[in-house]
Amino acid sequence: MKRTIYIMSDGKLRKRNNTMQFIDRDGNKKHTPVENIRSIMVFGSVTITKELLELFTRKNILVHYFNFHGYYIGTFYPRERYASGLVLLRQVEHYLDPVKRIFLAKKFVEGAIFNIIRNLQYYARQGVNLESRLLEIESLKAGLNSARRVDEVMAIEGNVRDIYYRCFDKILRSEDFRFQHRTRRPPQNRLNALISFGNSLIYITVLSEIYKTHLDPRIGYLHATNRRHFTLALDIAEVFKPLLVDRLIFNLVNKNMIRPSHFVDGSDGVFLNKKALKMFTEEWEDRLNATVYHRNLKRKISYRYLIRIEAYKIMKHVLGDKEYSPYVTRR
Repeated sequence: MKRTIYIMSDGKLRKRNNTMQFIDRDGNKKHTPVENIRSIMVFGSVTITKELLELFTRKNILVHYFNFHGYYIGTFYPRERYASGLVLLRQVEHYLDPVKRIFLAKKFVEGAIFNIIRNLQYYARQGVNLESRLLEIESLKAGLNSARRVDEVMAIEGNVRDIYYRCFDKILRSEDFRFQHRTRRPPQNRLNALISFGNSLIYITVLSEIYKTHLDPRIGYLHATNRRHFTLALDIAEVFKPLLVDRLIFNLVNKNMIRPSHFVDGSDGVFLNKKALKMFTEEWEDRLNATVYHRNLKRKISYRYLIRIEAYKIMKHVLGDKEYSPYVTRR
């Protein structure tokens, strides 16, 4: 069974026959058959040999890099595995046509808002007073219908998320994790550090799943296609953030699994320490491997595969086979 490899230590990666060999600073060696690798997350200071990168290219393995604080840097993206000229042309057409582009932009935000509402409704049923916030978000969601430009759609999404984030202090039962306000580069408190790291993980998870389709991840619709790489991954990630990232954070904090001692406070921001990064990524993998019933397939599938299906739905949309509708949880 393929799995994602997380490398937290410093060392060297090299090719040994058909395996990946990791040598840490103490000289300890660990071998992993490349056939068992889905993707690799590198957090330590690691050198990778050219021969191993060539093997990763042949085996279509993506390598994602993070800095010392767990901040996403970039991705080694092998040449396109399933590149399709027709799909690329249709993607570009949908980007250049204002009507087609805004349709998709609205759908991504619509899915994100619906899943945000589901999260808030869950905690409202638990007795958390969120009624006024839910009404505000419902009102903003209704404004999507009249939006005529992508920047208007993004403004609605941003306003909804601001209201949503202000609910976190009611949802989280810990004085050690207060939201205050959203800060990103770098995050300025513990909760923002968790959100930023989780958002990085959903982004690269979506990117890895897009890679298994004919879609080009560089052409996004909500997020402008520009010099930033892989904007389509940002688009799809919006739909799944509430379900995967936010729910995981709520669970870690409310179950007291993550604590103030898991963070490093510095002049350049607040970051998770290595122990916290390891815990978060382990819980993240468990979340991705958890299953949910898919109404169309009539069977349970993992959240990871659900993300890939979302990419296939977008591909069918741009090809004119079936109109895209974002995934919305029922619970």
